Amino acid sequence: MKRIIQLVFLASLIPALCQGEEDMRHQVKQTQSVVAGLSPELQALFSREMLELQKGMMAMVPLYVAGKLDDIEKIAAQMESSYVLKQNLTESQMHELHAKLPDAFIEQDQQFHYLAGMLAHVANVGKTELVGFYIAKMSESCLACHSAYATDKFPALAGKGQGEHNH
Repeated sequence: MKRIIQLVFLASLIPALCQGEEDMRHQVKQTQSVVAGLSPELQALFSREMLELQKGMMAMVPLYVAGKLDDIEKIAAQMESSYVLKQNLTESQMHELHAKLPDAFIEQDQQFHYLAGMLAHVANVGKTELVGFYIAKMSESCLACHSAYATDKFPALAGKGQGEHNH
């Protein structure tokens, strides 16, 4: 019964994911990667970070449906503190990031890491229904960011203009 409730909960979040994507499209309309303006070293670090985040996100749903909240907690805690960027940036690279990345991008990144921290917390205390919620919110955050800032890498997310409504 618990599994059925979890699956119904995840299915009910799909409209929320669509809404979040639409909201972000209204806030920011940008068609090139923000990473393209960074130094090659920062671009490489950024790419490594995104690959680690992708691996983490891809691992969480199977762990969730298997009830392995301890494993989710570990992954989410790593995501909260960043896999690569925060751990490998020099002071000048940190300055470059803040100088070249849009404020909205930085805010969205901070929100993603906040959500990862919340996911780690709810997994730690065994709040299964909230684990599903935060996995969905993090997925929504990824989609919104890619739609706004990485349409060169994700062309299927490009061209969805304002006023266009998709479900």
